[in-house]
Amino acid sequence: MLTPAFDLSQDPDFLTIAIRVPYARVSEFDVYFEGTDFKFYAKPYFLRLTLPGRIVENGSEQGSYDADKGIFTIQLPKETPGQHFEGLNMLTALLAPRKSRTAKPLVEEIGASEFSEEAVEDDDEEFDWEIEQTPYEEVSESALNPQCRYGFGNLRSGVVQRLQDELSDVIDIKDPDFTPAAERRQKRLAAELAKFDPDHYLADFFEDEAVEQILKYKPWWIGTYSKMMALWEKSQEQENHAALVSFSEEEKYQLRKFVNKSYLLDKRAHSQVYYGLIDILLAYCYETFVTEGERNVESAWNIRKLSSTLCWFETWTNVHEILVSFGRRVLCYPLYRHFKLVMKAYGDTIKILQLGKSAVLKCLLDIHKIFQENDPAYILNDLYISDYCVWIQKAKSKKLAGLAEALKEVSLTKAELGLELEELEAAALLVQEEETALKAAHSVSGQQTLCFSSEASGSEESDSTTSSGTEDSDSDSDSEQDELTETQSETVNSLLGPFLEESSGLLIDHGGVCRNTASQRSGVSPEKPLASSWALGVSGPLIEELGEQLKMVQVSEPKGATAVNHSNMQERDSHHAPNN
Repeated sequence: MLTPAFDLSQDPDFLTIAIRVPYARVSEFDVYFEGTDFKFYAKPYFLRLTLPGRIVENGSEQGSYDADKGIFTIQLPKETPGQHFEGLNMLTALLAPRKSRTAKPLVEEIGASEFSEEAVEDDDEEFDWEIEQTPYEEVSESALNPQCRYGFGNLRSGVVQRLQDELSDVIDIKDPDFTPAAERRQKRLAAELAKFDPDHYLADFFEDEAVEQILKYKPWWIGTYSKMMALWEKSQEQENHAALVSFSEEEKYQLRKFVNKSYLLDKRAHSQVYYGLIDILLAYCYETFVTEGERNVESAWNIRKLSSTLCWFETWTNVHEILVSFGRRVLCYPLYRHFKLVMKAYGDTIKILQLGKSAVLKCLLDIHKIFQENDPAYILNDLYISDYCVWIQKAKSKKLAGLAEALKEVSLTKAELGLELEELEAAALLVQEEETALKAAHSVSGQQTLCFSSEASGSEESDSTTSSGTEDSDSDSDSEQDELTETQSETVNSLLGPFLEESSGLLIDHGGVCRNTASQRSGVSPEKPLASSWALGVSGPLIEELGEQLKMVQVSEPKGATAVNHSNMQERDSHHAPNN
C-alpha cells in the first residue's frame, strides 16, 4: 500500500483533509472516521491518521474529487465547534504510530479462576492491525530525466517510481523514469529474442487448424466496413459513415464519466499520439478475433503485452517500425503465434481507421472497460486510454483517414521481423521431406520383401507340385530302384566306415560316387566336376576299390533293376578310369 500526499486545514467548524491520489481507482474508495481516528482507502493508496482533536459524523460532512488534479477533498465536522487543532502541519506525527507490543511469557500458570471476557478482549486488542506508513516525498522535475517521459503524448513522468509495486505486473520496462527511449527499445528487442520459441512457432506453423478457425471470425467492424463501402460507392459522402457506428447505453455512461479537457501537444507529441493509437488498435484487433469477441481473464494481458506502447512505453518515428514490433510480439508471447494473425490484425486496423473516429472511440471504450475490470491494468487507463477516449472525440477525420492510408502503404515480410523465420521454416520443411522419403523407402522395401517371399513360396509350391507329379508317374518304375539304392548305400557305408573316419572331407552319394564335402559347403553344384587336386588324386583308386567290393555284394532285387544298376556302375567305372 502507498501512503498518499495529504494536507490538513481547519476553520472553526470543520477539519479539511486534501488527499492527492493520482492514478487511483476512484470508483472504489472508502472513508472512515470516528473520534481521533481517520482512515482512507483507494487502491493502491491507504492513509490512516491520528488527529489532534475529535471529529464526529452528524450529516454535515462533505467530499469532492478533482479528476484533473487527482485530489480528494473531505470536510469533517468537529465534535466541539470552535476548537483549534494543534499541529496539523506535523504530518509525520499525524500518521498512525506503530503500537509497541508486550511479549507474553511462553508458559503461563493457569489458576482455578476462569477467564473473563475482559481478558479475551485484551488478547484481541494486542493484535496489530495497523500498517506502517512513511510520509510521501514529491519528486522534483529537475530530478527526472526529460528524455524519460511516457504516457499519452509523453506528458507523464515520475509515476512508475511511485507505483512500482503496482506496475510491476503491468509493464515489462523497469525504471522507465530513468531509462531513455533508445535504451527502452534495446531492452525490448533483447527480451523478445530471449522469449522467442522456435518450437512453439513451428508447431503453430504446421498445425494451424486452430489459427484457420480464428481467421474465420468476423468482428462487428467487418459488417460495418462493408456497409460503408456500399455507401461510398453510391453517395461518395463520408459524413454519413459516422451514423453506421452506434454506442450502447453502457458506452454512453462511460463517455459521461470522462472529464472534458484539452491537450497542448507539440508536433512531435501529436505524432506520438497517432502512432501509439495504431499500436494499441493492432493489439486490440488480435485480442478480439482470438477470443472471438468473448472477453476472458487473459484479455487485458493480451492487449497490453502485444502493445509496446503500453508494455514498454515505446515511442515511434514511423508506421513500419510499429508493425514490426507488433509482429515480433505476436510471435513471442501469446498462445497463438502465427504470421497470418499479424496480417489479419493489420488489415482490420486499417478498416477501423477508415471507419472514422466513432469506430476508433468504440474500440477504445472497450479497452477501457477491459482494463478497468483488471486489478493491476487499470493504471494504464490513467496513463493512456482515458486520455485517448477524450482526445479522439476532437480529432480530425482527415487525420485518421491519412493514417489509414499511411498504414495501407506499409508492407511487412517475415524477414523484417528479425527472428529468422524463413530459415526455420526451410529447415523444418527439409527435415519433413527427409522423413517422408525415409518412410517411403521403408514402405517400398517392405513391399519388395513381401513380393519376394510370395514368389518364393509360389516357386516352392510349383516345384513340389512338379516333383509330386513326376513321383506319381514314375512311382511304379522307381520304387524298387530306390529300395535297391538305399540297400547299396548302407552296404557301402558299412564297408567304408574306417575310411570315412580318416577322410571326413569325402561324401558318398546314393549312386556310390565320392564327392568333396568342402565343395558342397562352399556352394559348388554336385553336377560340376571336382576342381581340387586332392579330389583328382584320390578319387581314382577309391572308385576301383569300391567297384571291386560292390561286385562281391549279393543283393536280392528284381532282374530289370539289377541289369540297370550293373550297367550304371560300369559306366561310372569307365568314366573315372582315366584318373588312374
